[in-house]
Amino acid sequence: MRYRPISPDVLAAELTERVAALPHRRLAVAVDGAHGATDTAGLADALVDPLRLLGRAAVRVPASGFLRPASLRFEHGKRNPDARYTDWLDLGALRREVLDPLGDEGSGEVLPALWDTERDRATRLARVPVPEGGVVLVNGEFLLGAGLAFDVVVHLWLSPAALRRRLPGDDAWALPAYERYESEVDPGALADVTVRVDDPRHPAVYEP
Repeated sequence: MRYRPISPDVLAAELTERVAALPHRRLAVAVDGAHGATDTAGLADALVDPLRLLGRAAVRVPASGFLRPASLRFEHGKRNPDARYTDWLDLGALRREVLDPLGDEGSGEVLPALWDTERDRATRLARVPVPEGGVVLVNGEFLLGAGLAFDVVVHLWLSPAALRRRLPGDDAWALPAYERYESEVDPGALADVTVRVDDPRHPAVYEP
């Protein structure tokens, strides 16, 4: 594999240019990576203002706002890696409330979050209108391989050693979920842009 070293600022600039060059319609962009071990939120946030300066309204939607209620997520225990991989994220709700509205026949209004996991109840947030040419930035984990309709996908990749090192101690139990994702989905191959972030201060873009 060949990786091109890049600074975080230049990475954000390149991704902004790539998204802004797409057709002027509503777009969905995913930033995918292991929760706690990669900063998917930080990269998604870094694209918001530059996109707006280029005339592309940007709306942030963390996938963590579409987790299932605790009774469903933890049906097999709070530390079940298979459940984290397949059952935690409400894919149907993410499609219905965020991705489908961006389509040609959609309403153009997205829900920024559906479920508050801290209080374990619905957020009851208002929908946010996305104008033509607007971009919805969704960050989270396990976003590839599930049939979600993203226009651009950025995957933050970690080597196995770096993943073990950077995964928070409280989340070490989830390591088999990430190993399964890598083995079954191969997100680095599916993503439009794969960025190695073993050292987040010195990312590198995969160039096939």
